[in-house]
Amino acid sequence: MNTRRQFLIKAPLGIASVAAACRGAEQGAASSTAAASATPGAPVAFGTSAVSGPEVTAATFAEAGKLMQVSGTDAEHAMMAASWRRTFPATLERRTGPRKVALADDMTPATLWDPARAVGFVPPTRDRFVRSSEPAPPLPSNDADIAFAPVTALSRWIEKRQLTSERLTGIYLERVARLDGKLRSVITSTRERALEQARAADAEIARGRYRGPLHGIPFGVKDLLDTAGIATTYGAEPFRDRVPAADSVVVRRLQDAGAVLIAKLSLGALALNDIWFGGQTMNPWLLEEGASGSSAGPGAATAAALVAFSIGSETGGSIVSPSMRCGVTGLRPTFGRVPRTGAMALCWSLDKLGPMTRTVEDAMLVLHAITGPDAGDASSVVSHLDYDANAPVRGLRVGVFPRWMEAATPVDRAAQAALSKAGMVPVELEWPDLPQASLMPVLFSEAAAAFEELTLSGKASEMKVQVPDAWPNLFRMTRFVSAVDFVQADRLRRRFAREVAALFERADVLLVPSLRDESLTVTNFTGQPCLTVRTGFVEVSEARSDWAPDAANPLPKFSPPRRVPHGVTLIGRLFDEGTMVRAGLALERESGVVGERPAGLA
Repeated sequence: MNTRRQFLIKAPLGIASVAAACRGAEQGAASSTAAASATPGAPVAFGTSAVSGPEVTAATFAEAGKLMQVSGTDAEHAMMAASWRRTFPATLERRTGPRKVALADDMTPATLWDPARAVGFVPPTRDRFVRSSEPAPPLPSNDADIAFAPVTALSRWIEKRQLTSERLTGIYLERVARLDGKLRSVITSTRERALEQARAADAEIARGRYRGPLHGIPFGVKDLLDTAGIATTYGAEPFRDRVPAADSVVVRRLQDAGAVLIAKLSLGALALNDIWFGGQTMNPWLLEEGASGSSAGPGAATAAALVAFSIGSETGGSIVSPSMRCGVTGLRPTFGRVPRTGAMALCWSLDKLGPMTRTVEDAMLVLHAITGPDAGDASSVVSHLDYDANAPVRGLRVGVFPRWMEAATPVDRAAQAALSKAGMVPVELEWPDLPQASLMPVLFSEAAAAFEELTLSGKASEMKVQVPDAWPNLFRMTRFVSAVDFVQADRLRRRFAREVAALFERADVLLVPSLRDESLTVTNFTGQPCLTVRTGFVEVSEARSDWAPDAANPLPKFSPPRRVPHGVTLIGRLFDEGTMVRAGLALERESGVVGERPAGLA
C-alpha cells in the first residue's frame, strides 16, 4: 500500500507538447490580434495571428511528444512547427506580452467545484446542535491535567467560573515556552494579545455574558490563516515577513465565539509535509520522527496540550495524516462548509479548513463555530448542521471494504468490531476500480497556478527543501501539464463523485484505514467529510516520514520497537458531519484510549 507521499511522487504528470515548444522564448513575445480579413464579413480563423514566439521545428514536437506520450508522423510534426508561431504564442500574452496581467491572490477561478450539485445530491436541511449531556469532572489541581482536558470539560469549568480564561491561557503559554523547543510546532506566539483576550473573556463572563463553549478557550491556527497585524508565513522562507491587515474569516469567527488565539502553528512550507523554515515539526509521541503534514503544528501542539484545540487545513491528507501520527482527532469538513476567506490558497477546488482536537465532541464544538458561507469564498455554501451527541447509533450502516481491512492493522480491524459492538451494522462494499492517481493533474495544476509568480520569479529557490517531491520541483514540472489532461482529470473527478455517492446509497458512513491511498485521495476530490479518531496503538521499528526515501539520510530505527498511537477514519455523506461524528463518539467510547498522553510532556 502506497503512502500519500509516495502517491504524490508517482502520480502521472501529463506533459503538454505545446507548452514545451514555447518555453524558450516567451519573454518579449509581442501581443497580437487576428489579422484583418480582406473580405468584409469573413470570420477570423485560427492561425491568422501575427507571427511571434520562438522558432520551433518538427523535432521540437517529436521530443515533446516523448514526454507527453503522444506520437505523430513527421508530416504532422512539420505542420505543427509551421503553424505554432501564428496560433499559440498570443495565448500566453497574459503573462509574457505587453498586456501582461497580474492576478491577485483573491482572484479565484471562474469554474467552481460544487460536490453536491456534481452528483445531484440534496443536502440535509435540518439545523440542530445538542452537546453531550455528561457533566464535567471536578477541576483538577494539577496544571498538566487541566491542559490535557478536552474542550468539553474546559468550557464547563469556565462557564461555572471554576477556572478563568486567564489562568488557562497562562497554563498553555507556559507549556509553549517550556516544551515547544522539542516540537517546533509554533511559528509565532501571540502571548500579550492572548492574555488581553483572556482577561476580556473573564470580564464578559463575570458580567453574565457567556458566548458559548469556546468562550475563553485558548487555540492555535495553522500559519496559513491570516491574522491582523500578526505574521502569517505559510511556513515558507519567501513569506516569513508577510503581515496581513485583516483576520481570516475562521479566525474572526472563533474570536467572535470568545476563543483566545495564542499561537500561529507550523505547516510544511506552502502546505506540504512537515518541514518549514524553522525546521521539522516533531511527533510528541516519538520525537525522532516528524509530526507529518502539512498540518504538522496543529497536530503536534494539540497532542502535546500546548493549545486546547487548533485549526488545520487539508487538500490531499493534511488533516488526516498528522492526526494519525500525533494521535488526535481531525475533522475534515465537507468542501464548501467552512469558508476559506483569508486563508492561503493552494488548490481552490480542494482546500478545506477544519478542527484538530483531543476528542471527537471537541471537534464538533469547533466546527459549529466556524461553519457557514462567506462572500469572500465563492465556493462556500449555505449548509445545515444536524448534530445530537446523545442520539443513538444503533442501526447505522457502516460501509467496510474487506480487502482493505485484511491488509490493515489489528487496530483497524478492532475499530470495525467496536462499531458492531455499539450496535452499528457492517455492510461490505467494493471501492470503484478507477485510477485515482489520474485525478492529480487538477491538484498539481491549481497549486502551480496559485504560486505561479513564486516559480517564474525564481523565488521558489529560496525555500528550505529542494528535493524532487517538494513544491519547487513540482511547481516547475507542472508548468508542462497538458490543459487537455487537466480537463480529463476534472471529468474523471465527476465520475468518482458519482461512484462514491453510490456507496452511500448502501451505507450511512464508511470506515477505512486512515492513509489508504484510494479513499484518502478520492474523497478529498469528491468533497466528502471525514473524521480521524485515535482507536489504539501500534509498534514501529522505524521512524515514519512524508518524504521520499533518501539513502544519504536514513530514518532512525528502534529496537525494541516504539509504541505510537493509531486511528481509523470515518467518511460521511456530503454535509452530514452529524451522523459521522455520532459514529465517531461511539468509536471513541468503545476504544477507551482517548485519555492516554505522550510520555515526557507533563
